[in-house]
Order: sequence, then structure tokens, then C-alpha cells
Amino acid sequence: MPYQPPTHSVERSLRATLGAKVVVGIDEVGRGAWAGPVTVCAAVTGLRRPPDGLTDSKLLTVKRRNELAAVLTGWVTAYALGHASPQEIDELGMTAALRLAAVRALDVLPVTPDAVILDGKHDYLGGPWRVRTVIKGDQSCVAVAAASVIAKVHRDAMMTELGADHIPFRFEDNAGYPSPVHRAALEELGPTPHHRLSWAYLDVLPRWQHLKKVRTGVTADPGEQLGFEF
Repeated sequence: MPYQPPTHSVERSLRATLGAKVVVGIDEVGRGAWAGPVTVCAAVTGLRRPPDGLTDSKLLTVKRRNELAAVLTGWVTAYALGHASPQEIDELGMTAALRLAAVRALDVLPVTPDAVILDGKHDYLGGPWRVRTVIKGDQSCVAVAAASVIAKVHRDAMMTELGADHIPFRFEDNAGYPSPVHRAALEELGPTPHHRLSWAYLDVLPRWQHLKKVRTGVTADPGEQLGFEF
């Protein structure tokens, strides 16, 4: 399928229907990882033409993603990042942790949003913000695509830094996501302080099952059960 650049169509719609002058795109990274935080970026881009090649961060090579992020952080009107720690994810569940990270990003954003475009079909943010969810918004909406790239590059750098103290896990390569090397290190060494202890990967690690944290009254996110990003 040929590359289709993201557009400002949703932003323009929100301006026309809601009178929204400041439209924020939000995307997250780290939802399905076994280790590390979940990271949310909130980005404001206005209606300017985006940098060439902008799209969902997962569709870009590492080199191109890093190049674009370096451009985007100076190109966007404003952006901010928020995180929820592995401990907060274990305590709250993924949906609440995503909201926490998003609120933290919005709280430090230097502009006040009139409307928010949220990637995906589920509004995990809610009020008081006026939210428009867009499936595959990280491919179709400029502001969400920009947030996707900035969030991914920032979190990858965080995981590389954390991995310096946990070399067998190769966080610099897998960013805390499932991989054969990551799984082997878990089996041999057990979880690090950066691992999510409510995740289902512990169910198949007999030596470390006693460390698993079980939340009561919270419905597990599919990513917690399978270890995949959705």
C-alpha cells in the first residue's frame, strides 16, 4: 500500500464543529511492554505542512524515527510527555495508568487544549477534555503522528538508559517488549525493578511466580495478558 501522509482533516473538523483553536494529538507507547513505563506524548502542530515522511512511529526505521523526532521537537507548536511507572501500572491497571500519563502530559503542556485527538477507539482520557478518538490516528492525523514519533523515541532512550544496569535484558534493543533475549534473561535472573509484576509473563516462569502482583476488582488489559502492543 503506498504511503499516505497524515492530514489535518480531523483538526479542521474540530475547529469547525467545536470552535477548537488549540487541538492536541495524543499517542502512547509502552502499553504491551513487560518492563518500563507507559509514555504518553501530547503534541500541538497547528495546520502547517508536516515534515516529509511523518507517520506512525512503528512504521519507521529506527534511523528515520530518530531523524524525524529531532525535527519534530522543534517543528511542533508545543509538546509534553507524561509517564506512568511499572509500579503504578501494577497498582492501577493499564487503562487508569494511561490516563494518569496523559493527564501528566497535558498538565505540563504550555498551552490549554480546546480539544484532544486520541489514537485508537477507546477514550481512556475522558473529561474535562473534549476528546475525539481516531482509529489509526497515528497514521492519519498530523498531531497524533507527531506525538507517536516523539513518544517512541523518548521512551526508547529511557529504556536504553535503564538497560545500562541490566545488560542481559538488552533493553536498548527491545525497549522492554517481549523478545527471546528478554525472556531468557527473565528466566535466569528474574524481574528487574523496572518490570511490571502484574503481567502474565510471570505465569510461565515457575521460579519467579511468587513475585506476581494480583489486582482485585480490576479487569486486565489484553496487553497485560498477552504481552503484545495493540
